[in-house]
Amino acid sequence: MDIWDKKKRSEVMSKIRSKNTKPEILLRKALFAKGFRYRINYKNLPGKPDIVLPKYKTVIFVHGCFWHGHDIGCIDSHIPKTNTQYWTEKIIRNKERDKNNMIQILSMGWNVLTIWDCEIQQKGNIDLLIQKIANLLH
Repeated sequence: MDIWDKKKRSEVMSKIRSKNTKPEILLRKALFAKGFRYRINYKNLPGKPDIVLPKYKTVIFVHGCFWHGHDIGCIDSHIPKTNTQYWTEKIIRNKERDKNNMIQILSMGWNVLTIWDCEIQQKGNIDLLIQKIANLLH
């Protein structure tokens, strides 16, 4: 059972941002500090990637574990106990859309990296992620 009524739940869900989320901002700041220059939410590529590194012809999607169905034992990736069928179908659609966007971007000759919210939020992990990204780009 949900702790809020339908109207309140709708209000709360409508405030969840799809751009400039905390994990995106943390990753962008760390990339910029290491000298990487990028564009954000580039409209000319499928899915409007969160971060685009044109010099390296690479895009980075920062996926929220809940919204994009992170599978690998992630605590934030779960189906709510209420309205289960809706959420299951929604997350499946999101994953399918992500897959199609990635295929289209790869077919255009770009590289695609997917970074999960939980990877960014782990304490001290941002430096490791930036190093991993730098190694892949160079």
